Amino acid sequence: MTTDVVITGLGATTPLGGDVASTWDGVINGRSGVRRLEADWIDRFDLPAKIGAPLAVEPSEVLPRVQLRRMDRCEQIAVIAAREAWADAGYELPTDDSESVDPDRLGIAIGTGIGGPVTLLQQDDLLEEHGLRKVSPLTVPMLMPNGPAAYVSLDLRARAGVHSPASACASGAEGLAKGWEMIRSGQADVVVAGGAEACIHPITIAGFAQARTLSTRNDDPEAASRPFDVDRDGFVMGEGAGVMVLESAEHARARGARIYGRLAGIGITSDAYHITGSHPDGIGQTSAIRKALRSGELSASDIGHVNAHATSTVVGDIGEANSVRKALGTDAVLTAPKGALGHLVGGAGAVESIVTVLSLRDGVIPATRNLENVDPKIELDVVADKPRHVEQTAAVNDAFGFGGHNVALAFARS
Repeated sequence: MTTDVVITGLGATTPLGGDVASTWDGVINGRSGVRRLEADWIDRFDLPAKIGAPLAVEPSEVLPRVQLRRMDRCEQIAVIAAREAWADAGYELPTDDSESVDPDRLGIAIGTGIGGPVTLLQQDDLLEEHGLRKVSPLTVPMLMPNGPAAYVSLDLRARAGVHSPASACASGAEGLAKGWEMIRSGQADVVVAGGAEACIHPITIAGFAQARTLSTRNDDPEAASRPFDVDRDGFVMGEGAGVMVLESAEHARARGARIYGRLAGIGITSDAYHITGSHPDGIGQTSAIRKALRSGELSASDIGHVNAHATSTVVGDIGEANSVRKALGTDAVLTAPKGALGHLVGGAGAVESIVTVLSLRDGVIPATRNLENVDPKIELDVVADKPRHVEQTAAVNDAFGFGGHNVALAFARS
């Protein structure tokens, strides 16, 4: 018998807000989380991109100081989003006297594209300037890419397995896919899954700028991220985390949980083509979408819209639109939240999946912010100007990453 995977909890901290409600409100109402960065290193290094999409709410406003000092920023926001999702699902944090879920049936799958290089660079500076004694003994736990997943597992006392996909900008989506696999295979009844990234730093800004992938619309930050627009010139570096509580339908029903919808199917492929570029024919992206539909027992006609990866790069947006058209046909409808959120890298697929789930719940497709003139090479219907109110059975979220990682997630109403 096929095990349905349902969504019972949502958590996020993003450039639009410190929780899911404020993030969703920002996306629907067309607000922007992009602004000029105030860090002194922006001008010191004369970086061409001086804008970003930092968190709306600092972790220091949520977590106690002692806990903050033991974790990298990426780990902090993963814990914040996971705790919101856990509470939203109706669970309480475990204590020595009480556990909401059998720890041996609780799993974690939280990805990150970059991990904790901010810690690595800060500690290297301390070593070079002041010597060994100034280096924190927590350096390695703070910089390791599995840190966000590990800290969430410690917080929730999960023992069914802790997984930390590192698949660049597809990491958050792959975290959700791994959670689906754990439940479908019987490894867990409940999985806390998603992605996190917090790496707005001179080296990442410089590296992406040198690769000519960042927008340099510094004089108008809120208009800089322009998915599918003919005048797009690159993405805006952001930070954030998104987490879902996934459960087997049987487990959720047994405890009377509120259900947002289903993670119906997943598709994971790889291009084996180029370290940064997608395959020119989009074979991997198209195949990922088709696999997601197939595993979710859905047809192209069931898909009300695609929440696109759409980073605002000149080549990437066209390639993705072509892939969607091949997989779903010429009637496919697109939206792209990076116009409001910026690019959250390893957190993008998870946060944008939350947006997709809420779109299905509320019967509304958010408008793509800053889309004023659709590139004529985007031969699909892209929601612009204002949200589109329409009842939908299912929707797809795309996420793609450097290295040829392709993940498509099919969500459906329960």
